[in-house]
Amino acid sequence: MTNAVNASGPGLTTTKAPFIEQAVRDGQLFIRQPYELYSEANHDAWRRLYARMLPRWREFATDAFIRGLDSLCLDPTRIPRLDDVNHYLAAQTGFRAVAVSGYVPAADFFGCLARREFPTTITIRDGATLDYLPEPDIFHDIAGHVPMHADRAFADVLQRLGACVVRATQLVSASAGPDREARAASTERAIARFFWFTIEFGLMRAANGDGLRAYGSGLLSSHGELEHSLQSPDVERLPFDLERVINQRFEIDHYQPLLFIVDGFDHLNALVTTLERAVDEGRLENVTADAADFPLT
Repeated sequence: MTNAVNASGPGLTTTKAPFIEQAVRDGQLFIRQPYELYSEANHDAWRRLYARMLPRWREFATDAFIRGLDSLCLDPTRIPRLDDVNHYLAAQTGFRAVAVSGYVPAADFFGCLARREFPTTITIRDGATLDYLPEPDIFHDIAGHVPMHADRAFADVLQRLGACVVRATQLVSASAGPDREARAASTERAIARFFWFTIEFGLMRAANGDGLRAYGSGLLSSHGELEHSLQSPDVERLPFDLERVINQRFEIDHYQPLLFIVDGFDHLNALVTTLERAVDEGRLENVTADAADFPLT
């Protein structure tokens, strides 16, 4: 089937894709990317999203993101094939994007990261609602996340975070006590918050000392929030404090009022080392439990 044949069909539009609905009914989490099902409206949504984000990336994104974006050779006018993305990405950092049918349970999500795999949504938002999407889509995942995965230092941090959750699960599972599940949930919650305030909504000091830049994908895939995060007086921007972050409540349905700043990738890597030590010492097993559920891809 060609794109032209499917031009008037539902395509792979988020919440309107029969292919995804069938995969969910069949219990298939990891799927193929049926590229032939994308409609021209789907490609047009990608084109419009990319065109309006590009100038904001150039102004507000960290240099590593821009280098990654260029290295992936994404077509600004067509939804990318994951095989093509992986051709460039795997050669640089060993990461690869794997297609999924929707929500990935946290344990599976972080397990993928530990294997240097990134669960990737293959649907794209409706062209009539470019500004807001209550769930990830391929633009968020490929244009927002994946360019950062082409940076070796960042990719190593991502893999270490995945391995950190795997190790935490193993440690708690091997322990005794009736509260084992609660302790496991607390540890997962703490690492999810770390992920939220770094990988999804992190800010970084510019390498040349000229202000702040965004490296978090939730910012890098949002036309409105990317600028808001760095220029709005309503946003509190604080130096990264691990203890505060792992106990910090967050919400997902509005612009983030609180963001944390790292000094660079060396700083981020050191924070992961501290997080790993906290896992080994059991210091994440009793964090506050009032945060929203973490919406992994």
